Amino acid sequence: MKSIIVGTAGHIDHGKTALVKALTGIDADRLEEEKRRGITIDLGFAHMDLAGANGEPLHLGFVDVPGHERFVRNMLAGVGGIDLVLLVIAADESIEPQTREHFDILQLLGVQRGITVLTKSDAVDAETLDVVRLEVEEFLRGTFLEPPKSPVVSVSSLTGAGLDDLKRAMIAAAAEVLPRDSHALARLPVDRVFTMKGFGTVVTGTLVAGTIHREEELEVFPSGRKVRVRGVQVHGQAAEAAVAGQRTALNLAGASTEDLSRGMTLAPVATFAVTRRVDVRLSLLSSAPRPLKSRTRVHFHSNTMETVAEIALHAVKQLAQGLQAFARLKLPEAALLLPGDRFIIRQFSPVVTIGGGVVLDPAPILRMPGHESFLQILAGGDPEPMLRARIARRGHGGISMSRLIAETGWTRNSLETRLAQAVKEGRVLRIGDLFVDAPAMERLQQLIVSSVEGFHRKNSLVGGIAREALREQVKASSDVFTASLDLLASDKKIEATGDLVRLAGHGVIMKDEEAESKKKIEEAFAVAGLKVPALHEVIAGLKVDKTRAQKIVTLLLRDKVLVKISEELVFHRSALEELRRLVAAQKAKSPKMDVAKFKELTGVSRKYAIPLLEYLDRERVTKRVGDVREIL
Repeated sequence: MKSIIVGTAGHIDHGKTALVKALTGIDADRLEEEKRRGITIDLGFAHMDLAGANGEPLHLGFVDVPGHERFVRNMLAGVGGIDLVLLVIAADESIEPQTREHFDILQLLGVQRGITVLTKSDAVDAETLDVVRLEVEEFLRGTFLEPPKSPVVSVSSLTGAGLDDLKRAMIAAAAEVLPRDSHALARLPVDRVFTMKGFGTVVTGTLVAGTIHREEELEVFPSGRKVRVRGVQVHGQAAEAAVAGQRTALNLAGASTEDLSRGMTLAPVATFAVTRRVDVRLSLLSSAPRPLKSRTRVHFHSNTMETVAEIALHAVKQLAQGLQAFARLKLPEAALLLPGDRFIIRQFSPVVTIGGGVVLDPAPILRMPGHESFLQILAGGDPEPMLRARIARRGHGGISMSRLIAETGWTRNSLETRLAQAVKEGRVLRIGDLFVDAPAMERLQQLIVSSVEGFHRKNSLVGGIAREALREQVKASSDVFTASLDLLASDKKIEATGDLVRLAGHGVIMKDEEAESKKKIEEAFAVAGLKVPALHEVIAGLKVDKTRAQKIVTLLLRDKVLVKISEELVFHRSALEELRRLVAAQKAKSPKMDVAKFKELTGVSRKYAIPLLEYLDRERVTKRVGDVREIL
């Protein structure tokens, strides 16, 4: 069964609610005040089934909106999810102010299909009806409701005249409505919250994307509260699941009516991110009272949400009537908005509709170079360039799959498919869970090479720069940095040995006095055996300065010519190798020895004996057991 949402629009008292009742048999005015005053104040809902154009069942869910100018805010909460609009114009009054405002709103929201309905046809004669029809056709010229592409149907809700013609027109229009994506990530903007006896908390809304199943856990945005779906109703009937394009009621566990309100959105847990800043493409109506200046505060409406926003125009200081511009909207509180979401802005005071537009980026980066070009790509609507632009703006930091899902609202499978070619061709790199722009990675590699070169110039006595120091210098994540080093190593541009990174083939370059000092340090420890001198005494006798001397020592330690066994003691490797042989030979005589026996064996004082024994323990040559060592 195909399901579509039909919305009404039009001036107050032009017969929208009466038309819905004539079609469906359901009175969409549910409030006592509405019945008492005879006007629609809030959203009303109804539904009906028809046979589709090819005979398939067609389910129409109606959202009836108020027409009074004081209740446009309620009207806006209902028209965001509609597939087809009935623009209702009374034949005895023709086009009125709210007809124009509602129609402006429909065009700003990007509604593509609809039918113009001339109600109260029984209240005028045929000649007057023809005159009104001509006025309406002129009003609609050049719009998505322009006849004959979109029909104008005369009806009387009182007598039933024209209702069959209207039903046929709705069937034909519904055949052209593309189904919403039931495989997308689910989003249900909430338009009603109430308690039902025996069930508890219930929310309703038009499911704009995805599928929601009974017993599924959802997150309430922007509050972050987790709820469980105890029950699902679609158009008043219990169901196991609701799919995109259906009027949906959810019985929720985990929240009361005080925790929920119109304007909130239900979506999968830990999928999306709320925002207080969005970049948009903004259109100002030709009928707006004045140009729109940057930093202007407006009333902001999107889906069922209403809030206040401050508009910061990009590249211009003010926007003239009838023109478009890129802008950043700043919201007072966090909200869930995704690319492609349509919105309406209304003047702060007096409150009239002045424009609207589409969300391009719910995660703008402050002071990003090339920002205008980036927004142009997003506004173009081509998925792959849009995704590559989102990845590229993150530089070599890349963007994770989960963050890309939150920024775009697309599923993992959809993102994988849309990026497959770019990854295959190497324009985008996949590093773990990150997508990284290939040119950004090339720039990072160039930075790494130049950083290593700079280090070598300043530190000729050091074999290379420490990996972590280099990573912090180029400001790269661990995974991206490692991948960059691997690529550079495969291109034979750098070598990474242990903790050090150096240019490929680069060796330590020493001046004559440095080479002489290195030789003296090594000889001083080599001839000392186990009775080594203090390192600072050896350094003090060199021709080079202390800083260079310490770098030479570091080089000898790195090459394991010298071995540091404690903060105070450094030994030549040959002395330690001889010590190992001496201890191993002792095992045949006695498998155990104490400190005194070790001192006797090696001829060293306690100053050397204790650190040397601890070194042998660490090297698993000996094992301490109480006050003695077992020779392993």
